[in-house]
Amino acid sequence: MTLRAVVVGGGIGGIAAAVALVRAGIDVGVYEQAHQLTEVGAGVSLAPNGLRMLERLGVGEGIRRVGARYASAQLRLPDGRAVQHEPYQFSLPGQNTGIHRADLLGLLAGQLPPGTVRTGHRCTGFRQDDASATAVFANGTTATADLVIGADGIHSVLQGFVVAPAEPVFSGVVAYRGLVPRLREYPAGTIRMWMGEGRHFLVFPVRAGQLLNYVGFVPSPTAVRESWSAPSDPAALAAHFTGWDPVIGRVIAAISGPGGSGFQWGMYDRVPLSRWSSGRLTLLGDAEHPMLPHLGQGANQALEDAVALATLLGASTSPAGVPRVLAAYERLRRDRTARVQLGSRQQGAGYDSSGSQLIDRRWIYEYDAWAEAVALT
Repeated sequence: MTLRAVVVGGGIGGIAAAVALVRAGIDVGVYEQAHQLTEVGAGVSLAPNGLRMLERLGVGEGIRRVGARYASAQLRLPDGRAVQHEPYQFSLPGQNTGIHRADLLGLLAGQLPPGTVRTGHRCTGFRQDDASATAVFANGTTATADLVIGADGIHSVLQGFVVAPAEPVFSGVVAYRGLVPRLREYPAGTIRMWMGEGRHFLVFPVRAGQLLNYVGFVPSPTAVRESWSAPSDPAALAAHFTGWDPVIGRVIAAISGPGGSGFQWGMYDRVPLSRWSSGRLTLLGDAEHPMLPHLGQGANQALEDAVALATLLGASTSPAGVPRVLAAYERLRRDRTARVQLGSRQQGAGYDSSGSQLIDRRWIYEYDAWAEAVALT
């Protein structure tokens, strides 16, 4: 029998899961609360472990076309002086790639059969029995399948049907982020991080190098809401980096110019969950392991989740075995993602102390989630 799956959430993790499931021969429907499938305009950095998964999802060529591979990875002090570091303590030149989130989502969604994604469906409930699982939506509809995958983000409704709900934890840091057109004075194909005491500033190219993604990380004594789309004040951002490398000032000045954008993002994560699955329900991506961005692994870990879960389900022989497969997926992924969550906190502290105690990322980059899943089948 062909397995049937419902994915709740149409972000990068949910759409990647749907693509992986379709490629594994599983019938899937995606239910997204927004009225159109879209990602707010900002960039995401793809690491070797995530790029490996994207090749398996059939979008490797598209990534090479619309992404921006980093030829150079640079750590700098506030005045612009270079900081020597080992290759695995930051991005790997020639391997890591910047991409616009909307471009990545579009490439993945383009792999799905027409009608797979249903927008305007906000999940409000869940129920299951021995034979099936059902997601309930605010518009009065339901979706029943052999399993439900909660890819509904850091404020996941479905998480509450697996473990006792836990509020996200504010990191004490606010990120100012957005896009500006490519600057002549910024070297092409370069990801650069300026590190100071209590704050740091990141720039990398996206959209085949035509745009620069920037993120300024600054302390905040009060919690700021977690949002990808709250507008920011470029003047406030500039004040945080007064006296730093003039290149930062030029990036910030471009925010208010043609093609520039700026958003403010309160940064939250969560203590690693004790469990991810309950019967025929499991979680994926930020719904289970939201993490700070300092290791650049949020999207990459969701891609690993998607491929690992679909690989295990694709090897399942019947709907009756789904709960056992979901338990195996949890065992495979939980410790690794918890380590990345905690490592992201540590890396942020390293950046905010002028680059001390940076993490060696080999254990992250060299991992192949597909191979690890295959070994369990």
